[in-house]
This record gives sequence, C-alpha cells and structure tokens, in this order.
Amino acid sequence: MSELEPGFDRHEWESEYEALEDELRTEPAEALPELLDLVERMLEAHGFHIDGDVAEDAPEVEAAVGRARELVRRIDAAEPVENDDAFQAAAELRSVYRSLLSEPAAQGELDQAAESARDA
Repeated sequence: MSELEPGFDRHEWESEYEALEDELRTEPAEALPELLDLVERMLEAHGFHIDGDVAEDAPEVEAAVGRARELVRRIDAAEPVENDDAFQAAAELRSVYRSLLSEPAAQGELDQAAESARDA
C-alpha cells in the first residue's frame, strides 16, 4: 500500500480525470476502464483492499466499483454494453472519485471504512 501524498496524488488524479471528462460525457464505455483504474488506485491509496471486496463498511462504494468492474469485463470481452449502463457506472465512479478527492465528511467515512478493512 502506498502512502497518501495529498498534494502530489491529488494533482495527478485531477489531471487524469480531466483527460477523461469529455470522453465520459460522449463515449462512457470507452473511458470507463480508465476511470475505474483511477478510482481503484485512489481507493488503494486511501487504504482500501481492491483485489476483491472494496470494503464492507462502504457498501455504496463496493457496489459502484463492482458494477463498473462487470461492465469493464464485458467491454474487454467485446460483449455489448448499453450506453445507459456505462453512463450510470461512470456517474457512480465519478461520485466515488469526488468523495475521495474533496468531501471531508465522505473522506472521513471512507478513511474509517479503510481502517476497518485493514484491521479485519
């Protein structure tokens, strides 16, 4: 697990997200794998174990990541993915991204969930 470097990581994460923004609005299925990768790295930096379950204490985060992983699996397998499904998954990941990046209350809940996950 890497140590969180708020200034550096935040700048890097914001830059990556900005590069994806237009594509997320127009072709969400194309950008979803990169957004999922970004969010998973952010979760990992915050102490979440991402190899399997994200965190029992953050079910909405786990559900969002799980849905996105399933869609990315389908995209990688060249299976059809509905645009609405990709838009929804991207919106959910965007919410997780924003929570990890800037919402102090959500950040505290995510940090607490990560701490619980590490202790388990």
